Amino acid sequence: MGKKWKAAAALVEPKMYGLKESVELVKRTAYAKFDETVEMALRLGVEPKRSDQMVRGSVVLPHGTGIKVRILVFAKGEKEREAREAGAETVGGDELVEKVKGGWLEFDTAIATPDMMGNVGKLGKLLGPRGLMPNPKTGTVTFEVAKAIQEIRKGRVEYKIEKAGIVHVRIGKVSFGAAKLLENAKAILESVIRAKPASSKGRYLQSVTLSSTMGPSIRLDPVVLGKTLD
Repeated sequence: MGKKWKAAAALVEPKMYGLKESVELVKRTAYAKFDETVEMALRLGVEPKRSDQMVRGSVVLPHGTGIKVRILVFAKGEKEREAREAGAETVGGDELVEKVKGGWLEFDTAIATPDMMGNVGKLGKLLGPRGLMPNPKTGTVTFEVAKAIQEIRKGRVEYKIEKAGIVHVRIGKVSFGAAKLLENAKAILESVIRAKPASSKGRYLQSVTLSSTMGPSIRLDPVVLGKTLD
């Protein structure tokens, strides 16, 4: 690790922080010349391999993400026109499915109307591992195309538990004020807690950390967080 990272890491005490403290500290430990993204990582007490313990969802952050998102919409007819008018960067039907199938992936999130899913479903192996597959649980399979686009523009983020039982989700930029990062972080935590599977037993929040793109990880107390947001 470089000198700047070591200097930033020295600011983090070997203890568990409260949410407000951690947000203020993550801003102090960011040292890159660019505007770093702030990310939260949550280890959950579930078994991701079990279908009844899959944790995924979406939430509109109160203050957005600070990141411009390239939106792709699989639609046809009137819904294709609606998507273009709503500002989606890329819109198309079966021909767009074939383009993506050929390896074109210049987009950050994808929306599909339900009538397109028969064909879009063929892209599951390509888009699924990248977190780009439209899904009704995250509001990205819908006939309300304009509404979905507007929510994404406002700062809707999607999350899905990984094989290791961890959820990674961005909560904003270092340039955000601490108050904005705090509100975004609370929105994420509340959403993930609500998404707890009924079959999950024991402590749900195992560990929670906050970090900027280049900065060190800051550990939060999952027990206190769970009680605070319960």
